[in-house]
Amino acid sequence: MAFAHCLLPVPVETFSKYPKASILTPSFSVSPKCLLSVKFSSAPYSRVRKHSLVPRFRRIGHQAKAKPHEPEVSVASDPFTQFKHLLLPITDRNPHLSEGTRQAISTTTALAKMHGADITVVVIDEQQKESLPEHETQLSSIRWHLSEGGFKDYSLLERLGEGSKPTAIIGDVADDLNLDLVVLSMEAIHTKHIDANLLAEFIPCPVMLLPL
Repeated sequence: MAFAHCLLPVPVETFSKYPKASILTPSFSVSPKCLLSVKFSSAPYSRVRKHSLVPRFRRIGHQAKAKPHEPEVSVASDPFTQFKHLLLPITDRNPHLSEGTRQAISTTTALAKMHGADITVVVIDEQQKESLPEHETQLSSIRWHLSEGGFKDYSLLERLGEGSKPTAIIGDVADDLNLDLVVLSMEAIHTKHIDANLLAEFIPCPVMLLPL
């Protein structure tokens, strides 16, 4: 009785241009080339008459062995590894930046250096600039931390006093600039600046939420 064994590559489903936001967490690394395999065994052969077994093997003994099947390379993980433009939203009013914001800046610069990506920073506040006396100090802090991460060239946007929800503003910017990833600290959600329930509705690309 014999069993046939083989590995059947099953490519993971790919994504079209991010129809819904995906929430990532940096607690694990995503392999850039992942492949799912399924191993199976064939059913036992039916009974074969003894006098036909040896001649059958003699007839096929001279044939060349088939080349082993080479697994196809899966590109399903590409949307989560090929980041070219990152968005860093800042919603807190701390002129020297909160711990969560500093963590988000550090993670964004590390990812940008790893993938050779560009960074866009968007500062969001419901109040007008004139009502934020320490706003310039906050911008200086942002520039300093980005410089510490190795970035002096980046885009800086200000969306102040527009009356829109910060989540909607982030979604608009991500959509207008065709961004690949939004990096957010969970601190922004805990402080109610960002509504986690609206992330999938407004943000058209993957979102990385950083735990505190």
